[in-house]
Amino acid sequence: MKSILESAPETILESSPVLAKKVAEVAEVAGYLWQKGWAERNGGNITINITDIINDEIREMPPLSDQLQIGTTLPHLKGCYFFCKGTNKRMRDLARWPMENGSIIRISDDCSSYEIIADKPVRPTSELPSHLSMHNYLVGSGSTYKAVLHTHPIDLVAMTHNPEFLVKDKLTYLLWSMIPETRAFCPRGLGIIPYKMPSSLELANATVEQLKDYDVVMWEKHGVCAVGEHITEAFDMVDTLSKSAQIYLTAKSMGFEPEGTSLEDMEALKVKFNLPK
Repeated sequence: MKSILESAPETILESSPVLAKKVAEVAEVAGYLWQKGWAERNGGNITINITDIINDEIREMPPLSDQLQIGTTLPHLKGCYFFCKGTNKRMRDLARWPMENGSIIRISDDCSSYEIIADKPVRPTSELPSHLSMHNYLVGSGSTYKAVLHTHPIDLVAMTHNPEFLVKDKLTYLLWSMIPETRAFCPRGLGIIPYKMPSSLELANATVEQLKDYDVVMWEKHGVCAVGEHITEAFDMVDTLSKSAQIYLTAKSMGFEPEGTSLEDMEALKVKFNLPK
């Protein structure tokens, strides 16, 4: 007879094919971020709310860590579970070995702390307060969104170094105008947050405010955050915005200001596809 230690699964994913699929999607997107050059060193973070696919076996798992403080109280996350990229972990490694470079956490009943339950005691991203604040807002607002992505698209970050593009909705309309797909696939546009200290609660709170109007938010001179039902959906929105930024910057490098789609034509797209805004 095998001992309990010998018969225990090597990874939590063995007990839940649905969870394994979700983590595989995160790993796939992490690989895309690295390939695109949007995730230098340990840059960027991913968290997904996996509460609705957690089974009883996982709920009964003992913690691998002490109670760790979030830094704020998030009342809508009591008892929720998240898969998180680890702090100081690289996206390229998350793509290959997701459970060695990320972890599953459980939010405690006090809603201000959490514990790591699998697979290893890998501390989550330093941006965890921002990510969990976004998830708290999404759960509290009744949203079906489960994924939060933070990454560093070169072209979009470069554009935030121009104060002209920090005006509300200036980038939204510019990027929408570069290619019709952007208006269709990023219908709520791009929010802008003036520079704030990374990992700060000030940044977290500002991001939550922007999510009331946008699904994608730029952090000035830092990166972009996107939320969606799935991590691939969040990635696709950033990818589409990045393509528009590349079209704009390519035209500028050729020596002319791109004409862009007219407001009249963008309005027609809005009506045709029943888009918001």
